Amino acid sequence: MERLYAPWRMLYLKGESASRVEVPAGGSLFAALAARGNDAEAGIVFRGEHSFVILNAFPYSNGHLMVVPNRITGDIAALNGAELKEINQLVKAAVCWLRLAYNPQGFNVGINIGEASGAGIPNHIHWHIVPRWSGDTNFMTTVGEVRVLPQTLEDTFNLLVKISAQNPPDLS
Repeated sequence: MERLYAPWRMLYLKGESASRVEVPAGGSLFAALAARGNDAEAGIVFRGEHSFVILNAFPYSNGHLMVVPNRITGDIAALNGAELKEINQLVKAAVCWLRLAYNPQGFNVGINIGEASGAGIPNHIHWHIVPRWSGDTNFMTTVGEVRVLPQTLEDTFNLLVKISAQNPPDLS
């Protein structure tokens, strides 16, 4: 019998943060991570003027990225045109980077607005970009509430930082 060990998932299952980042009142986890000053430690793959791309610490699949506006808001209607334009350009760039890194057969791209929609951080809107392959969801996800990831978060981060540096997005 084979055994799958994913000890880092226990923090998520227990509702704890893997980053152990202090979030000030009125702040958000994303803003706290962005303010850390250490993008590798925070998982920030790329920074734009209005937003940034960050690796999901609890990914559904390898390469699960998020695009987050710098400004804390839980409402898409509160974002201005420049913010929305850059976010969309970074979503496009993230899809391109993930194609180069993993050659997925598809993507889930979306946002959850509000706690009722499933937003894990409802006060700071963010876009998910999840690479997908045929047959990548199996009984582990459905029954065991466990994701099977063939690559460490650190290796995923290093690969995506390298690819994003070689293929910077057009933010004009």
